[in-house]
Amino acid sequence: MKIYKLNNDTHLPQLLLKIGVDKAGIEIMQKKKSEFLFYIKDINCGAANILKQDALSIGAELAVPLGTPNCKNKIFDAVLICNKKQLETLIKKELSQPFKLKEFAKQLKEFINLPKFLLKIMGVINANEDSFFEGSRFQGTQAVKQIENMISNGAKIIDIGGVSSRPGSIYPGVEEELERVKPIIDEIYKTKLYEKAVFSIDTFKAEVLEYALDRGFKIANDITGLESDKYAEIVSNYDASVVIMHKKGVPANMQDNPYYENVILEIDEFFENRIAKAKSFGIKDIILDVGIGFGKRLEDNLALIKHMEHFLHFGYELLIGASRKSMIDMIMQKEGVKTTPAERLPGTLILHTEAVRNGASIVRCHDVKEHFQALRVYEELKGFDV
Repeated sequence: MKIYKLNNDTHLPQLLLKIGVDKAGIEIMQKKKSEFLFYIKDINCGAANILKQDALSIGAELAVPLGTPNCKNKIFDAVLICNKKQLETLIKKELSQPFKLKEFAKQLKEFINLPKFLLKIMGVINANEDSFFEGSRFQGTQAVKQIENMISNGAKIIDIGGVSSRPGSIYPGVEEELERVKPIIDEIYKTKLYEKAVFSIDTFKAEVLEYALDRGFKIANDITGLESDKYAEIVSNYDASVVIMHKKGVPANMQDNPYYENVILEIDEFFENRIAKAKSFGIKDIILDVGIGFGKRLEDNLALIKHMEHFLHFGYELLIGASRKSMIDMIMQKEGVKTTPAERLPGTLILHTEAVRNGASIVRCHDVKEHFQALRVYEELKGFDV
């Protein structure tokens, strides 16, 4: 039995119909107001019947397929609908129940008080000539000038990368990667730019990571999600932060028909395992990145952005990086419009703002000035009451 938190904007009737709730029940349940929606995957009949009775007794609701009371099916999916007070009461009730409901209650408890983090913009600088967006490519003193512009325009973090991880890209080798990023890293160190912003190195190679951390960088941005033990050891030795990103496959083939039975639960399990690894190496500061576009279909990317708040149950900051990515083009092609990366800023701003609304607090983007304005306006609207 596994659970994940759904966005409250989820189309409830459509979801309940999908899991097999009868239409009369859907009519009743969709009228109930809720703060929390939880999708429960693979709950057994005994647990569902107990949980449903306990939920009803406190004014909450468990939506189950038709025939559940008679155990027509042994295992099925369900949806829990409740407010915060009901959730707290239900957790206490289930701690004494059988059918693994005690473990279920412990999972639910992680969602009671989800953490909040200050919003930060991460500007992107690419030191390679084959990154998918030409506007992110800078070299030498030109890169330093762009970094200074990004900082003055509102970036709190600057992410430097020397290789492309776009779909179909081939890794050029650690020597080539170092040759590309060294001049920029050296200039940042020489001019003490690391005192004006936090610098992140976008690499999965331990040698490149160590070179950057030794020269004032504070964040290791790892698209392999801490796959390398040596990499993890270096992060720990420098007491650096690490971005654990999820991807399926490698850049060369990751978009060759990726498939997930449930993308949220699969990534949740991945994060659980890699967080445990990070802690085993003594790494304390962790940032999670669901990896938009890294071995994901359009439907996967949309689900991850919409239900991103789920991943806050780990207690760490969430990074969103959908800047000018192909998912925007996939959406526009439904309208018969083809877009290049240079034309995808409006879509980027919408995706990133929605991700922030759903729990992301670090926005990795190419267009710092535009994001600073858009997100500042969003925050003002969000905090305005009267």
